[in-house]
Amino acid sequence: MPLLDNINKPNDIKKIPESELRELAVEIRRLLIKSAAKNGGHLASNLGIVELTIALHRYLNLPKDKLIWDVGHQSYVHKILTGRKDRFDSLRKLDGLSGFPKRNESDCDAFGTGHASTSVSAALGMVAARDLRNTKEKVVAVIGDGAMTGGMALEALNNAGTLNSNLIIILNDNERSISRNVGGVARYLDGIRTNRKYLKLKNDVKETLNTTSIGNSLFEKLKTSKDMIKRLFVPGMFFEDMGLTYLGPVNGHNVKELQSALENAGRVDGAVIIHAITRKGLGYKKAEECPAKFHGVEPFDIKTGENLGSKSGKSYTSIFSETMLEMAAEDERLVAITAAMPFGTGLYNFKQTYPKRFFDVGIAEEHAVTFAAGMAAGGLKPVVAIYSTFLQRAYDQLIHDVCLQQLPVVFAIDRAGLVGSDGETHQGIFDTSYLATIPGLTVLCPKDGRELKEMLKYAYELNKPVAVRYPRGIAEDIEDIEFKPIVSYENEIMKNGKDIAVFATGKTVKLALETERVLQGSGISPTIINVRFLDKADGKLLEELKKEHEIIATIEESVRTGSYTERLMAESARRKLNYNFIPITLPDSFIEHGSQNELWERYGFDAGEIAEKIKEEALLKLDAELFRR
Repeated sequence: MPLLDNINKPNDIKKIPESELRELAVEIRRLLIKSAAKNGGHLASNLGIVELTIALHRYLNLPKDKLIWDVGHQSYVHKILTGRKDRFDSLRKLDGLSGFPKRNESDCDAFGTGHASTSVSAALGMVAARDLRNTKEKVVAVIGDGAMTGGMALEALNNAGTLNSNLIIILNDNERSISRNVGGVARYLDGIRTNRKYLKLKNDVKETLNTTSIGNSLFEKLKTSKDMIKRLFVPGMFFEDMGLTYLGPVNGHNVKELQSALENAGRVDGAVIIHAITRKGLGYKKAEECPAKFHGVEPFDIKTGENLGSKSGKSYTSIFSETMLEMAAEDERLVAITAAMPFGTGLYNFKQTYPKRFFDVGIAEEHAVTFAAGMAAGGLKPVVAIYSTFLQRAYDQLIHDVCLQQLPVVFAIDRAGLVGSDGETHQGIFDTSYLATIPGLTVLCPKDGRELKEMLKYAYELNKPVAVRYPRGIAEDIEDIEFKPIVSYENEIMKNGKDIAVFATGKTVKLALETERVLQGSGISPTIINVRFLDKADGKLLEELKKEHEIIATIEESVRTGSYTERLMAESARRKLNYNFIPITLPDSFIEHGSQNELWERYGFDAGEIAEKIKEEALLKLDAELFRR
């Protein structure tokens, strides 16, 4: 019988004999690979943390004790071991298990996560709550070496250095976030990993003393001088100089060694860092060889590692990548910046072609934005490529360091709108709202891949702050309508009609055209408008449309509050135009995980459903006019 059959609720793992834990790890890896191959998900990071998760679950008593995962995409093993194994097939599916920790999914998920560098701060808060309540639960935070490059993690470590109560911080060191880590923190950890002189001296001294009758007491006395010994070999003594106790490096794939380190750390009155060395992708050769490719995967063939059923055509990300190379060839001032995501944002080819003009700043979005502002002030033309959900972290820097000074920085905002299976923490549905509030920032949104290319070039030539937001997925060009050049704050009329005008943004323009075809079958011919500029309502167009239109529908893949829809309604009211509005937006809420198509259907982004709403409003308007007559 498989060992996993014996694990059906939290803490069941403690019943598994130590001699069988290696086989259990093999079974877990098989399940992870099979699940990711079928449903997609975060594979390499979870394969690399199997033994560490086993050790933590054998040490802790969940849910009483608190385990906080940084980012959280590596929590699959944790879910399997806490009574969710039987639902694991539903991972990342609509109404199924989340791919990240969620407090409302399990009491064992102590803190919901999705963005990097937050775990130590949350754990410190839980320690403070524990001490004020005078309870005894253990608190453990797991943070990756990539997340350690984030400023919030360093702020928390600075705070943790003053702690007089136990907190265990696991530094899961696999040399990567998604791509290989960069910067000073990464170099520091490299020094610790590879400093065999210190590790050999430490082990030799301990082994020698243990063979003598006075060895144990002498070893305890020598501990008081360990800082002096470490400083001879370990670069910086960064953690201990901050006031944290450092244990390691520890083999992150040896459960016995990890459990011993956890027991030792639990006896310290203060914050302890256990430095665990792990290998991302361990157990699946293709993921070990290319962990970046297998960080987040679509369904794939286990034998070949190749994606199954991937759609043909260029993605928005690849079009951005190609356009960046074209623009860089024409202007040597163009520089590209990413926050630890050269692959995800499409900048890897730029890095290969223009290595001196490419800058990966690590998981540090706030720094990336101000760094770009400094480059712009120095005469360069920076393009910052960041996912919509991660740009939220740099809102203050957008306002104060870029827009207030009107510096020519272009923000290429990938994954705008619904991204799908990553769920609430990753849906890019707030950027229109928070970007459009910033004075002096132009916000653009392309309807297809061809328009993205032109918008990027337009944004670059504006010499002012510009954000270009575009979605995840294949960029299907709208071929049957002639492309009109981009003119400042003029939107594009795609179809001319009367009575009803439909304003659509981004990829919902295609949906608006599908809706128009449905309405034509009912004898209704609406005007279809592609909204290119999101930060200002097109009041001039509203005035012109009023001559023949009474109803305006909007289709926008954003939350309602702060949307272009709201700006259009406000402008109409200000001009006293008295339109009847039919707003089709996402609700003001966090949107769950599920495929993009499933979420569109759930929230009413369907041509037939939108057409019915428009027809119903048109009939009400017609009846009202007849009544007035």
